[in-house]
Order: sequence, then structure tokens, then C-alpha cells
Amino acid sequence: MLKGFKDFLLRGNVVDLAVAVVIGTAFTALVNSFAESFLTPLIGLIGGGGELGGTFTVNGQTFSWGAFLSQAITFVLTAAVVYFFVVLPMKAIVERRKRGEEAGPAEPTQVELLAEIRDLLRSQQGAGGPLQGPAANL
Repeated sequence: MLKGFKDFLLRGNVVDLAVAVVIGTAFTALVNSFAESFLTPLIGLIGGGGELGGTFTVNGQTFSWGAFLSQAITFVLTAAVVYFFVVLPMKAIVERRKRGEEAGPAEPTQVELLAEIRDLLRSQQGAGGPLQGPAANL
């Protein structure tokens, strides 16, 4: 049971996903900082300036349209970066591979596979003793 769990954790997809989450979190923090430091004050200035810029009040209820606009711009910026720097390049790579212009990952040759099998058989027999039968000819 623990071996299966270890195999699951060490699988490439899980590690890639973990890296993506960490980078995504850092990127989100960067974009949010940009929005809070630059966009929100800019929208406040455009919306009348001062502390109440980007807001309006109706019957005692304050609506903060500036904060909403800032978050909408943040969302569009994040989506644009993900699309142009992740989605489009991956799509281009996949299309090149389909057309045969770019080789996929190199696969091991038959000789390399046979050598690996030979080494595994030796290690299973313990201390690299001589092999018996057809495996000895590899």
C-alpha cells in the first residue's frame, strides 16, 4: 500500500502539478500586489480622487466600483499571461509534434533495453554472479 502511494507521489504529473500550484500562487500574489499598488489608486484618481475615489453611495450603502474594476483588470491580465505564455506555446509544440517537425521524447533503443534487463537479472541473482542460459549472451 505504501509503495503504491510512493509511486503516486513520485509520478511526474503530481510533481508538475505541485510546481504549477506554487508558481500560480506566486504569480497571483504578484498580480494582486500590482492591482493594489497601482491599479486601485489609478482607478481612484480617475473616479474622483481621494479616499472615496471609485465609490458611490446610494441610501447610505457604499458601492466600491473601483475595487471591482481593479479585480476585473487583474483577472484579464492573469488570463492573458496564462494564455500567451502557457497555452499558445504548448499548443504550438503539440501541433509541431503532430506534423513531425519536432521529435518527441527520445525512446530507449533495443540494445539499451536489453542491457537494462541484463543488469536487473544480475542484481536479482545477487552480487552480480554469472548468468545462466540465453541471458548470459547479452
